[in-house]
Parts: sequence; C-alpha cells; structure tokens
Amino acid sequence: MQIGIIAEVGGLLLIAAVSVRAAISIYSIAGRRAHANRQDREYIQLFEFLSSSILKKFEAEREKPELSWTGKRKFRVVRRQYEDYNNDICSFFLAPYDHRPLPPYRPGQFLTFELPIAGQPQPVVRCYSLSDSPTVNQQYYRISIKRLAPPPHAPPGTPPGLSSNYFHDNLREGDIVEVLAPSGEFCIDQQSERPVVLIAGGVGLTPLISMLNALAASRSKREIWFFYGVRNRGDHAMYDHLQRVRRQNPNVRTVIFYGDPTSKCRKGIDYDVEGFVSVELIKSLLKARNYKFYVCGPPPMMELVTTGLEEWGVPADDIMFEAFGPASLKKTAKLEDAAGESDDAGRQEPAKIFKVVFARSKKTVQWTKSMGTLLDLAEANGVKARCGCRAGNCGTCVTPLRQGEVDYVHKPGKDPEPGYCLPCIALPKSDLVIDI
Repeated sequence: MQIGIIAEVGGLLLIAAVSVRAAISIYSIAGRRAHANRQDREYIQLFEFLSSSILKKFEAEREKPELSWTGKRKFRVVRRQYEDYNNDICSFFLAPYDHRPLPPYRPGQFLTFELPIAGQPQPVVRCYSLSDSPTVNQQYYRISIKRLAPPPHAPPGTPPGLSSNYFHDNLREGDIVEVLAPSGEFCIDQQSERPVVLIAGGVGLTPLISMLNALAASRSKREIWFFYGVRNRGDHAMYDHLQRVRRQNPNVRTVIFYGDPTSKCRKGIDYDVEGFVSVELIKSLLKARNYKFYVCGPPPMMELVTTGLEEWGVPADDIMFEAFGPASLKKTAKLEDAAGESDDAGRQEPAKIFKVVFARSKKTVQWTKSMGTLLDLAEANGVKARCGCRAGNCGTCVTPLRQGEVDYVHKPGKDPEPGYCLPCIALPKSDLVIDI
C-alpha cells in the first residue's frame, strides 16, 4: 500500500512539475504577445487551479496513514461540554494519554470504544462519530453523545441506553478510555467542488458537523446546504455554533426543522420550518438534484429521506447515509424476503431454514427469519460475538466465513474482504460455518 502511495505521489509531483513548467512558458509567451493577454491569463489561471488541486491531493494522501495505530490506545477525558438546553447531548474531548501526535481522520469517521461497564460479562463495544473538523483542533478528538432514555412506549423496566448513560454518568475529566483508531467510509470528499447537502436528525448531526466544520475551515466555496430536524429549542444541539458558521460562510445555508416547537421557540430565529424534515421542501429549495447527499439520523427519518431522494431520481451513488444501532425498515423488508416465496398458483412456500455452525463455540443451530441476523442468532444461543455499531459500519464484528453464503439487510459501510462477513447485518443464503 505504501509503495502504491509513493508511486501515486511521484506521479502527482511529475504532473505538478509539468503544469508549473507549462504555466511559466505560457507566462513568457504572454509577455511577448501583448495582444493575447486575456487568453494567456485564462491559461495561467487554469494551470494554477490544476496545480493547486494536485498539491491538495498530495497533502491529503501524505497525511492519511502515518500516525494511525493498531489495537487499542488510551485517551484521557480532558473536557466535557453540554451542547443543548436539555443537557442530553454532551461532548467529550479526548487527548492521547501517551501525548503522542494524533493521526488525521476524514470528516464523518467514528471512534470505537471498549467500555468496562459494571454488570456486563465483557467490555461493551460502541462507536461514536467524531464531531469536529480534523483540522480545527489537533490536540484532541471530540465526540458528542446523547443520553438515551428507554424507547418510547417500551414496557416498564426497560433499561436506558447502556453506553450513552455510562459516558454521561461515569466519565469525568481525567478518566481514561480505550479507543480504536478512526474508521468508517461515511466521509466527505474535501477535494471535490461539487455542491453538497447535509441532512441530520437529532444527534445524527455529529458526523455532519464534522463535515461542515471541515468545509468551513478549508474555506471551501462549494454550495452547502445543512438541513437539521429536532423537536424544539431544548433539543437543538450546537445552536450557537451553527449560527456562527452560517454567518461567516455565505455559501452555507441552514434550514432548521422543529417537530414540536414550544411557545418559547421563535420561528425565523431559532427555526425555519415547523414539522419534520421533508424531502418535498428540500426539493423546492434545491430546484435540481445534482448534489451529493449525506444523511444521518433516527432510522425512520433516514428511511423516509433516502426513499424520497431515490423517488426524486437522485442516483444511489449520490446518497450517502450513516446508521448506528439495530434494525431499520430496510432490515424488516429483507427479513420478510426470507420468509418464503409464493409459487405460480399463489401458494406460500415454506419459510427458509438453514443450519448455522458456530465453529469456535462448537454450537450448531437452525436459522429462520424470526431469528434475525447472524448476530441476533448468536446472542440468542449464548454465543459470544464481538459487535459495535450493529449496522454494518464499524467492522468490529467482521468474522471469517468458512462455508456458505450470506446476504446483507443493507449495503455495509465497507465491504468485508472475501471469505469474511459482518454478522450484525448478515442473513444466511445457505447452510453456514462461521468462525465464532
């Protein structure tokens, strides 16, 4: 991989040198040909733009891999800061315990934590998005976590979010956490000049704030739209910061949705639209669909938004989304597909049943659609399996697949290597032998 990078950088430098030489030649010609000054200036500007783009790409490639780490690394919590009126979202600022430099990361990536939560048989693995630009503060990482209560309408006694409450209630300034290096493919291309649309719901704004801050810090001139939906002012995270970014960057336009505004919420000041994030409204403001879309929020919102964008005709490759946590509507649909098909006479064929062998645990069980994913199946049968995001993004659960084939409830954030699978979103397509 390093050889490939060196070769690519060498090629970029060669192109840059040729571009600069050409620009100098054109500049000399411009001095001798006064009558063609305008055309020559245009050529010079073109070559300056190409050279600048090449050098930017070189710098980005040069910074990527050098400082990363393998395995776990200790970080100290150096600061906590609440980001909303309700004090439900708290930012944690993490500095390396060993005081060594921090590797750069791509805007939109996340950190993976192993948390020693009392009462749990093994460390709890969770992923949280980095919530700032990699170029703004290079002394620490920032993550912003919402305290999760039990789900609405949950049965009495349902526990609140395990890891989020651990962060809020247990981690204080000076405490140590173990962290894996930044990862994830839900990232914005900072070298592109294409207009971009960031669509966030609730605490799903965290990776999108990272993208927005990175674009603002680089003084990007791209057209940028930031759509953000919350219940009301009490839930509105990073309110002052978003106002400041909008004021300081004329190419950034923000549209704030309040689903349930209170009498103290000021329309036109605190928020723009009463209601939920709507693709219809987005369409009316954008006029065209030649944007790159990034979406992150609660699963129902993401399902509505991504489906609405697809129905509008936005190509699938232009819709990027990040999903953390258990199943969305797409998972349900995929499981229904596994239930069995109707024959030509309309008779329902038997539901699919596959044998799954957990090789390392020496357990063999049957899978049907009611069992859910391979991770669900493992946990239901007392098989210990590592996991993090439970949505196919972090790669924590990646496991060798010794025999058989799997399908996924949705496209993984990054496809695993051949011979491996992601149990958290994998469904059997045949009998399996999996190395868990």
